[in-house]
This record gives sequence, structure tokens and C-alpha cells, in this order.
Amino acid sequence: MEVWKAIIVGVVQGLAEFLPISSSGHIVLTQYLLEIRCAGGAHQPDLAFEVILHVGTLISVLVYFHKSLCILVQSLYTKEMIEERKKIMWLAVATLPAVIVALIFKDFFDSVPGNPTLVSGLLVVTGFVLFIPRIVKLGFGEVGLNSSVIMGFAQALAILPGISRSGATIAAGMMSGVKADKAAEFSFLMSIPAIAGGFVLTMKNRMDETGSFSEALQSCFIAPYLAGAAAAALVGLLAIYIVMGAVKKGKLEYFAYYCFAAGAAGVCYFSLTS
Repeated sequence: MEVWKAIIVGVVQGLAEFLPISSSGHIVLTQYLLEIRCAGGAHQPDLAFEVILHVGTLISVLVYFHKSLCILVQSLYTKEMIEERKKIMWLAVATLPAVIVALIFKDFFDSVPGNPTLVSGLLVVTGFVLFIPRIVKLGFGEVGLNSSVIMGFAQALAILPGISRSGATIAAGMMSGVKADKAAEFSFLMSIPAIAGGFVLTMKNRMDETGSFSEALQSCFIAPYLAGAAAAALVGLLAIYIVMGAVKKGKLEYFAYYCFAAGAAGVCYFSLTS
């Protein structure tokens, strides 16, 4: 893969991971358009590249929320910080649905990227999801057991490329009574175990293929991959600022118009070219 193509995909990843427009959907469609990992018209995902890109966006989360993360770590050995310990527990609860659903429906989720028309259609679905908080009466509370479970199932649904993880989880949190900025922060923190888990699984698969950890590491950390990850990290940090500002101003549904346009364009294009 050429470095310039990796950087383009990294920029798309950084924007789409945190803007509520589906990073996985945009990565799949961008790779089709750039003819990356597409053989005989079929999408052949480079899972190592995609996971390294997610590591780039993970860095964005760690940088933006470093104060909140330090407080959570501090709570592990400070018994008075009960609420912060609860947040760690809610993050664990929110992570479980995606793990369970991914294991049960793995073959189905793996097949979806091979259908760019379907992926484009799911972008349209994301557009409707982003309008839900505008219609439904919202709450002003903190994340709790019920809201973490609901956000967890929204994250599980977002395994489908085209369904925005951040959009689905933020909307789910707001509908379950969580204050908008609290739902957004929790949504971004939820991405940490998801991305870290994906990286560990990919490294395990690479170790099975190469036979050693060092060779697996070298196969993931090559120049184009690192260039893409760096682009994803820088652009991802900017995207977090944009989303947090939009959520606080109640403008989340503005991203819906883009999803409608991009999804409709994708459906038309890939329907005609397939």
C-alpha cells in the first residue's frame, strides 16, 4: 500500500471515528474507491491496517481525556472515590454486549464489508439515529447501570460498518436519561477497551500466522500503517473537539444530513458500478 493512500484512509478514520458518521463504513467505502484490498470486486480487509488506524484514534482519546482517565486510575487505590469506581464498572458493563454479539454473529459481521451498497444504506440509518435525541425527551443525569447497558447494545449494533459507534452510543445515552456531554464523554471512553481488545486479537492472529510475536509486530508496524495511524491520531483529536462542541450545543443531528447525502450517493454509485 502506498503511503499517501494510507494517509488518506487515516484522515478518514480520524474524522469518522469520532464524528458520528461511522468510521468503519467510511473505511470500507474509501478502500473500495482507492482500490485498496479489493480483489475481483470483493473487499479483502487488511485487518492489521484497520486496527493500527484505530490505535491512532485511541491516542486521540487518551490525549483529550487524559485528566478523566487519571482520575479513574486514581480511584482504583482511593477508596473514597466511589463514583469514579462505579464509572469503571459501567465501562466494563457497556463493553460486554459488543463482545458477546461479535462472537455470536462474527460470520455475519465479517460478510457486511463485502457489500458496499449495504454499507452505504447503513449510513442512511445512522442519519435517522442522529435525529432521535432531537425528537425524544432527554434527561440530565449521569451514566448508571441501565444507561451503560443501553449504550453497550448500541455499541454492539455499531459493529456493522455504516452504523456510527459514537453516534449510536451518544444517542442511546441521551435517550436513557444521560446529560449530552456526559453521554459523549462516556461514549469516547467506551472506545478504549474496544480498540485495545481489537488490537490484542489482531496481534494474536498475526502471531498464529507468523509464528512469533516480533514478526507479528513488524507486520503491523510498517511505514504506511504508521503514517495512516499518525494521520488518524491528529485528525481524530480535532474531531473530538468538534463533536464535544456540537453535543454541548445540541447540534448532533447536523451530522445526519451528511450521512443521508453520503449514504444515498454511495447506494447510487455502488449499485450502478457493481
